[in-house]
Amino acid sequence: MSDREPIEAAPMCFACGVDNPVGLKIRFTIEDGRCTGQFTPDANHVGFENTVHGGIIYSALDDVMANVLYLQDMKAHTARCEIRYRKALEVGQTINLSGWIANERRRLVILKGEARTADEDVLIADCEASFMLA
Repeated sequence: MSDREPIEAAPMCFACGVDNPVGLKIRFTIEDGRCTGQFTPDANHVGFENTVHGGIIYSALDDVMANVLYLQDMKAHTARCEIRYRKALEVGQTINLSGWIANERRRLVILKGEARTADEDVLIADCEASFMLA
């Protein structure tokens, strides 16, 4: 990974972009190959009543997995993602996001991700995705 050029910043990314006025603004870090972040949804993220829209949860998970690669200066794009929602997430309920590489095959990287409540560590959703290295 050290032979790679740093990739460009993504300030308008919906999930992690610092300049996106309607974005989630999740800050990701990576340590020992595991990317983590935290997100607290608000009233703008509702799907039904006090329940967070599944697309918001998906976006957060897609980005935690993408950042496993991005934060190691590898550019890639989601090729496929399968998500399983385990429990409804309520507005104001903070989730811890985690992503890691499960397998690598040439230009295809298989990643896994989880969203768990910060207070009780309850699994909200998990996913597996294929990313194509650019």
